[in-house]
Amino acid sequence: MTTYGGLIPVPPTIESKVRIYDLKSRLDWGEPALTIIDVRDRDQFNNSHIMGAISFPMNELSDRALMSLELTRDIYVYGETDEMTAEAAMQLRQAGYLNVAEISGGLAAWKAAGYSIEGNATTVA
Repeated sequence: MTTYGGLIPVPPTIESKVRIYDLKSRLDWGEPALTIIDVRDRDQFNNSHIMGAISFPMNELSDRALMSLELTRDIYVYGETDEMTAEAAMQLRQAGYLNVAEISGGLAAWKAAGYSIEGNATTVA
């Protein structure tokens, strides 16, 4: 972590691909100034998603992002697969977003690490 003017800590520059641990560290930093986007369909999102994520399904992604997020916003994106995540990140970058990170492993990796999720899903033993 670096500091601005020696006083205010600022998060590190966002990488194009991140691990779940990188995102968790950024969230734990305090004031993350970021947006987590889940590009899976709404039913999957409603079932379970990373705590704090917003739903922008792939077919609405660019339009919804452009209507609600600044082009300089730090965006962390994930889909059902890493390929879907990469496609979503590419769409956002083509729309003009400068700081887009693909979350490797997505929700499955997030859950496997035991991090907080939201949704209607119940734990199955």
